[in-house]
Amino acid sequence: MVGQVASRPLWWRALHALWAYVRSAHATFIWLAVLLYTAHVAAELSPHVLDRVLGNRSTNLHHLSEDPVRVLISSAFWLDGGSWIEYFLLYNIFHVPAERWLGTVRWFGVVVIAHVGATYISEGVLYWAIENGHAPADRVNTLDIGVSYALAGIAAVLTYRIPAPWRYLYLAGVLVVVISPLIGHINFTEVGHFSAALLGLACYPLVRSKTRRNEQLVPAAST
Repeated sequence: MVGQVASRPLWWRALHALWAYVRSAHATFIWLAVLLYTAHVAAELSPHVLDRVLGNRSTNLHHLSEDPVRVLISSAFWLDGGSWIEYFLLYNIFHVPAERWLGTVRWFGVVVIAHVGATYISEGVLYWAIENGHAPADRVNTLDIGVSYALAGIAAVLTYRIPAPWRYLYLAGVLVVVISPLIGHINFTEVGHFSAALLGLACYPLVRSKTRRNEQLVPAAST
């Protein structure tokens, strides 16, 4: 089989390698395909209509109290800021290796935990701020949509994929990214990113067997 592939034209081998790469993280690329479609739809809408469409899919306090499942799912398929190309690169840097390492089921588990958990934590902080007079009451309808919480959680859980001592340098970088925006100015979105990263790190029980396997392979590879 390997000989047959090697005998093919260069373009065919490149296409075969690309397809193998996509199949190795198929759920990530399906997600990217949906995001590409919704990004195209968003670009075709007027600002007024787009605000209404995103507002209907926002995981704000109002929608979480009335229809949480719908908005938690739909909010994960729209982008709020940043181009699709930017997220395509970020997904290939973080989501693809995570899905290939953990398998689709465990990867999806981390995505759900980070997305849902960080949404409720950040909106809970906002609710507390409203109830205590630190934020206006109309913030119950604030826009909260996008894929960044899941991305932060996956970036954090990849800490366990990296062997020591580089693991700790990577973890420090992740923490700097999610903590620095909180210094001097706290908003619920940044609280969400910080919470998502902590939730990703808390997913160690999901990835423990994979992590131990990596640690066992490192000495063998170095001999």
